[in-house]
Amino acid sequence: FSTHSPMVDVSQHKLVPEHTVLDDPDRVDEVLAEYNVSKTNLPKIKTSDPALPDEAEVGDVIEIVRDSRTTDQATVYRLVVE
Repeated sequence: FSTHSPMVDVSQHKLVPEHTVLDDPDRVDEVLAEYNVSKTNLPKIKTSDPALPDEAEVGDVIEIVRDSRTTDQATVYRLVVE
């Protein structure tokens, strides 16, 4: 008998927004051009973040789609760092 709760996959939690690796270099370029930033100017997300997809690697750009009160959805981007 254990008093510890079972491991929870936070990436599947309903309050965690969808995190997707942008694996198409053209799509990454479009995003950077749209916001007029370089990859290193994007906000960061650590490889240890439990919401990251398993296949995410350092240097990847992650697209995060969350529900928004003002618009239906808000899309933000993060650079994966160590």
